[in-house]
Amino acid sequence: MRVIITAGGTGGHIYPALAIVDKIKEMEPNSEFIYVGTHNRMEKDIVPKRGVKYIPIEIYGLSTSPKLMGRNIKNVFLIRKAYKKCLKLIKEFKPDVVVGVGGYVTYPVIRAAHKCGVKSFIHEQNSIFGKANKSLLKMVDCVGVSFKDSIKQINHKNVVLTGNPVGEDAIKKKKINKTQFGLSKNKKAVLIFNGSLGSKVINDKLKDYLLNASSYSYEILYITGTPYYEEFKKNKFPKNVFLEPYVDNLSGLMKDIDLIVCRAGASSISEITALGLPAILIPSPYVANNHQYYNALSIVNENAGEMILENDLTTSILAKKIDSVINSSSRQKEIKDNLKKLSIDDSATIIYNEIKKMLK
Repeated sequence: MRVIITAGGTGGHIYPALAIVDKIKEMEPNSEFIYVGTHNRMEKDIVPKRGVKYIPIEIYGLSTSPKLMGRNIKNVFLIRKAYKKCLKLIKEFKPDVVVGVGGYVTYPVIRAAHKCGVKSFIHEQNSIFGKANKSLLKMVDCVGVSFKDSIKQINHKNVVLTGNPVGEDAIKKKKINKTQFGLSKNKKAVLIFNGSLGSKVINDKLKDYLLNASSYSYEILYITGTPYYEEFKKNKFPKNVFLEPYVDNLSGLMKDIDLIVCRAGASSISEITALGLPAILIPSPYVANNHQYYNALSIVNENAGEMILENDLTTSILAKKIDSVINSSSRQKEIKDNLKKLSIDDSATIIYNEIKKMLK
């Protein structure tokens, strides 16, 4: 299979795209890929390291901020330029399919595929559709969604509940023992993280909670985010608090953890669901369309997890919420049973099968 795949901006788009690449490689080892991404975001470094040919295009997201109106005008011309570049790429590479996995970079790529009559598939990781995916709906042959709540938002003849492919990827990851980070083998553990880069707001809010951790019956592994680690570790935290700036293969570590506290990004929720882990979700209010809140709501409405809004986050509220889950075997079982009902363990496989069906 010859595939052009495009996604960019954040790990929430990039890693599902790479999971799809890995699945196609697994099923059809002789497949050829080109990944189209931005010239200045994290995918430009991540993708080439995975041995996938990378084509950068200069493009920016449109903004409603008056300060960025000049960039918006420039971006109109950049979109046209990117579209022409993608047309040329498609005509030369002759892909069987073009796959878009979110982010504004996908727009000119999918639009060019539509113009050239090449089959296309897009995937939405969040409960609420992103602007790029929503604008592309009339141009694509098939749409994959991660949440069943997303299906009713759109009008398309071929919408498939696929789940998020990073969930299937998480299941395959090798388990990492928490003892590698200093935690005790026989004590309950809470893992707290705030996205790939961390969050200064959450770090500030949770500093007091961590300083008072000596009274908690469990241990805490707190991931600060690399930019905040050196400053954050200057605090004198109790012995049951362990700090890390960043953990590679986080889903492998999650397999040896009792409770997760994290943002409600699509990838995190997918991993939590796939691994059946009780979680307390703190959705970021700073994202487009408040989509993390709706991601978390999809879990809470199924009684498969807990949520605390950032404005409500205090030491006492978090401590009580954690106690209500980690010290209750019945609550843990309830959450795990409900997560099992929501989990789609073969998401990347479903996406591969839908692409094959579409090509036939």
